[in-house]
Parts: sequence; C-alpha cells; structure tokens
Amino acid sequence: MAGRDLPPWNLLSQKATFRMDISSRSRHLLAVFIAAALALPAMVSTERADAATWSVRGGGFGHGIGMSAYGAYGMGLEGFRYGRILGHYYRGIKIRKVSGKRKIRVLLDVDSTPWFSHASWACGRKLKPRLTYGAGLGRRGIFLKGAGGKPLAKCGGRLRTDADGTVVFKGLGHYRGGVEIVRGGGSLYVVNNVPVNLYCRGVLSKELIPSWPLETLKAFALAARSIGLSAKGTHDGFDVYPDTRSQVYGPISSEFARTNRACASTAGQALFYGGDVAMALFSASSGGHTESVENVWFGEPVPYLRGVPDPWDRVSPYHRWTYRYSPARMNSLLGSYVAGRLKKVQITRYGVSKRVIYARLYGTRGVTTIRGDSLQYALGLPDRLILSITKR
Repeated sequence: MAGRDLPPWNLLSQKATFRMDISSRSRHLLAVFIAAALALPAMVSTERADAATWSVRGGGFGHGIGMSAYGAYGMGLEGFRYGRILGHYYRGIKIRKVSGKRKIRVLLDVDSTPWFSHASWACGRKLKPRLTYGAGLGRRGIFLKGAGGKPLAKCGGRLRTDADGTVVFKGLGHYRGGVEIVRGGGSLYVVNNVPVNLYCRGVLSKELIPSWPLETLKAFALAARSIGLSAKGTHDGFDVYPDTRSQVYGPISSEFARTNRACASTAGQALFYGGDVAMALFSASSGGHTESVENVWFGEPVPYLRGVPDPWDRVSPYHRWTYRYSPARMNSLLGSYVAGRLKKVQITRYGVSKRVIYARLYGTRGVTTIRGDSLQYALGLPDRLILSITKR
C-alpha cells in the first residue's frame, strides 16, 4: 500500500469502468502495502533537525482509502468482531457467501518457456505428477511438451491443468491450485489458477502480521477475497497481479497457521454493495481518519469508499510523523512546481480528512498550484495527510 504520481482516476460511473481503472491505475498507491510498511522503522526526518528550516507534520501511511490495517488492528485489540470492523470502514456493505468453486487467476510470470510439475492432467492428456512438463508457443497456439522438449499435445489458446491440488512452477515455487498458460504478446503468461478460498491464504500471509487479533485477520480475509473477485475480467488472460499492483500473493511456503485459520473460518465470504462484489481497498495507516476515494484519485464517489473517523489508528507507529528539509532541499524537491525560490506553502483544499487535495506554492516569481498527490510524492511523504507545512 508506496506509489507515486497517479494519473486522474475516473472511478465509477459503471462497474466495468471501476474495475478497469482499479487494475490499471490505482495499484501504484496500493503499493504502500502493509507487508512493507510493517517492516519499516518509525518515520524519520529527511534532514537533520538542526539544519532544517522547513517542517512538514502529518500522519498515515498509504492512500488512506477503505480499511486501515492499523485501525483494524486497534479494533481487534478492543474486541470488535470482524463484521463490525468491516462495517466501520466500508459503509453500507453486506457480507455474503460466494461459491467455493470460484477461482482467481494470478499472473505469476511472463516466460517464453514455462515449466511445471505436480499436475495430473493438461490439454486432455493424463500427466505424471512427479514429472516436469512445459508449454511452448507454436503457429497454431500453445502446446504441451515433455521435459525433453517433445510436443505431447495441442492446447489451442490455453494450457490448463487441474486446479484442486497444488502445483510447482519451476523457478517460482509451490502453489495451491493449478497452472493456466495463455498467450501474452509474443510470450506466455504463467498463471496460477487458484480457488478463491486458497487465494486468501496466499494473500493474508503476505499482507498482515499473523500474531494480530484473529478478528482483524478475518476482516482482511474478506477484503482479500473481495479484491480478487471484483478484479475478474479486468485483464486479458488473468485477474490479478501477485504484487502491489493488486495485493501481495505468495506460495505455500509463505503461509502461517493463524492466517490460514482466518481464511478457513470465513470461507466463501466476501463483501458486496448492491449486487456487486466490493473493491475493498485498504492501506497501512489512516492517520486517524480515512479518505473518500474521489479526493485521492480525482474520480467519481463510491458509496462504500467514504472517509470515516479512525481513532483506533493511534496504535500505528505512522499515526503521526514529521519531515524536515533545508531550504535548498525543499527548493530542489519542488523546483518543477514553484516559480523561483519557495517562500510559503498554503494548503487550499483538504478532503474529509486532512489529506491535501490542492495547495499553493508562493515563490519569489509568482504563485503556482500543486495537487496533493504531486506534493506528497515530490517531498517523499508516506501519505498526503498533512497537518502543517511551516518555515522556521
């Protein structure tokens, strides 16, 4: 959940538009993922305090939309159940069951010669799980080949194995589900076709600390499934990425017993708004208040992605931070936006939280306007929730 400057995001006039933009544009902000955030030390100043004359005070880590990981952690510590946690951050959503047979296709790699083992059939042919098989791209489509490279069967536009067990992707690891290989440009997309409940295991173990309250883990189990399911049909040949462009997803070796337990105890449950699966966005730390999506990605409002107070985020080490800069550093970072040397920064528009939408930069040669996301990224801030920018 660390991205940088985003293009404008035209969010939801229609569900299809929402899905397309979520996948192609919002993933940079989702890159400030909890897995990375939790491994970092508390925020430090970019300049020595005694050398700095500019001070930026703020809070949060990530885009601030939807559920806050540390906020959900705080709610879990206070004994809230996962349904209450989810209902706080996603207003108006409903928890419903989906078929356990639903599968998520995760793009693991792009490779001209992918290899795999542990599969029992592919392309209408019975396989020996202990043997390694590969895929090739010929004039008439994809074909299955043996370890020596000998073609074994024609697969047409897609090579697919059984997806009810586990499979080993050579060079990538041992995953739940099965193999799906489709053409992607001039190469092959290597896809893990995994049941939605097992996809949850691969995500939760990479996104959260397994010792966190079980109710917090359960809340994120539903969010993980919902993100995967709502992304279906957004890409040609796969549904989600295995990294910060969607949500981090790992092999069996990355799993933990407690995160698996959270997935198992909420099996089949996902979040819905109206008749559609909700895109349950989340970030690491809200700084005390989440933000409405249109104020972050400059698109249309989404009813369940509205900013809400988040007092439980106070347990976060990123709840408040201060960055300090020398005048030379400040001018260097904002040089492409400010006219002349920077004299003052005035925030002119906030969202429903203290996240900056627009600010004015007063320079020695005039006044310019900067968007909140550009200001955040230029200064290297972990969030655009800015309480003050002052010059000593």
